Amino acid sequence: MYELGVVKQNIQRPDPADVAALAPYPVATVHEAMGRVGLMRPYMRPIYRGARICAPAVTVLLQPGDNWMLHVAAEQVQSGDVVVAGCVTESEDGFFGELLATSLRSRGAVGLVIDGGCRDTLELEEMDFPVFSRTINSKGTVKATLGSVNIPVVCANALINPGDVIVADHDGVVVVPREKVATVAAAAKAREDNEEAKRARFAAGELGLDIYDMRGKLADLGLKYVD
Repeated sequence: MYELGVVKQNIQRPDPADVAALAPYPVATVHEAMGRVGLMRPYMRPIYRGARICAPAVTVLLQPGDNWMLHVAAEQVQSGDVVVAGCVTESEDGFFGELLATSLRSRGAVGLVIDGGCRDTLELEEMDFPVFSRTINSKGTVKATLGSVNIPVVCANALINPGDVIVADHDGVVVVPREKVATVAAAAKAREDNEEAKRARFAAGELGLDIYDMRGKLADLGLKYVD
């Protein structure tokens, strides 16, 4: 059950060195390194090409058509944070634009992930302020109803606790629990090193059939080659 009308001012964030160790790896690698968990729904898209985020989350619970709590959240942002906003029910209104981005950036925020609408996208691209959103929508919002800041929220079917790390790129958005950041960074590095070795073999002309030792299993299942 959501708490309404709550702003939690002191949250635990992961070690910045662990966040930095995770930052080089793409969403797909991080997702695989965690055991194929943590992805937000694939409708969450960057508003411009090349947008990327790896940062601990300040969480926001919004009411539909109301962006008041994003302004409240700005006060809780520390340098290097990403704001992550879910809503009590589905809403595609344009909660966020260039003015709020200017406010968040002045506090040190490095981006926004929102299960709702975003507008002023050309200005946000010119600012190079990364936003990953459910949709782009010019419809405005009001400031009238309480939500909460820094409570557990669900954003695009993913649970985010304050201080969890968000990794976002052109392939999507994944959530890394705060206490697992170092472990996932190490697993992502091991996966990337393994893929680099395979990449060289593929480039040399080897087939996945042989690299992954697939031929025996295919034969056992009855695959036949015919002229």
